[in-house]
Amino acid sequence: MDLCHVPATREKGWYLALMAPNVKGPNYAWLDPSRLYCHPQGLQDCVADLLQPFQGDPIDMVAGIDAMGFILGAATATTLQKGFLAIRKAGHLCVQTQAQPYTDYSGREKVMEVRTDAISPGLRILLVDQWVETGGTMRAAIQLVEQLGGVVAGVAAICIEDSEGGRWIQEHYKCSHCVPPRLQPHFDRHQ
Repeated sequence: MDLCHVPATREKGWYLALMAPNVKGPNYAWLDPSRLYCHPQGLQDCVADLLQPFQGDPIDMVAGIDAMGFILGAATATTLQKGFLAIRKAGHLCVQTQAQPYTDYSGREKVMEVRTDAISPGLRILLVDQWVETGGTMRAAIQLVEQLGGVVAGVAAICIEDSEGGRWIQEHYKCSHCVPPRLQPHFDRHQ
């Protein structure tokens, strides 16, 4: 799809066609959404779709998860006119942090961290990431926010897969994603 073309009719998720399939092998995600971010209308519509379920909800800050969640998170924060907090992989912040170990989608053990001075008790935070596959990364971010007294106002991602972790997150938190129900099985099976 042309990065300047905007379809005459734009249904929820039309911009998903901008994503590119993996051509580098099993060590990479099966689909790359970064091309979607290059399309101005696609990015705007993606953020609007992510925010639609949260219209009228109190949100004090948006937190994006390292690293691709930074793009959608910052765009979402700008749209909401709220501050943006980066939740990082361990070892990148030079201030006091709270850390949380987790297992990512590839089965690797990692540690996530967040600065301790950004979240005050009761602060309502919308968590944004590019993708929720197994839910391990998002659950670590949720734990960090809650350990510091923050409230998870919601979880937003381009796709929340129908995995055990994805279902747990959707059962416990208000969620938003961009994949229409008719396409969800294709995303869950990585087609």
